[in-house]
This record gives sequence, structure tokens and C-alpha cells, in this order.
Amino acid sequence: MAQAQGLGKKYIKAFLKGFFVAVPVTVTFLDRVACVARVEGASMQPSLNPGGRQASDVVLLNHWSIRNYDVQRGDIVSLVD
Repeated sequence: MAQAQGLGKKYIKAFLKGFFVAVPVTVTFLDRVACVARVEGASMQPSLNPGGRQASDVVLLNHWSIRNYDVQRGDIVSLVD
């Protein structure tokens, strides 16, 4: 029984160690590199949600290009207030 408790503590310690590494890496990636967003409604038609579908489109927002001012004519830009 004591051996099982030691094994449980080992797994919990490994989980917490991985958790405290994964969370900052994920937050940094989503803030600095890219994130996924959902586009709903008719505001972006016909480029996104063509034909008036009720389903929403999923897009990848590239934060890296904006930081390097690499925006071209025809690119869709998302602004957050």
C-alpha cells in the first residue's frame, strides 16, 4: 500500500511539472505566434461563411505577420478593441 502511495505522488509530481511548463508555453504561443478564432455572421461574406450558411468558419489568426508589418493587399485583418 505504501508503494502505491509513493507511485501516486510520483505521477502527481510529474503531472504538475508538465503542467507548469505547458501552460506558459501555450499562452506565449497563442499571444505571440498564432491563435484560432471562429467567424460567425454575415459581416465577412462572401470571403468567409459563403452562401449564408448557419455554420461558422474557423480561421487561424497569424500574429507573427502583424508584428513584422508583413501585411499585403487582400489580407483579412482582425482588430480587437
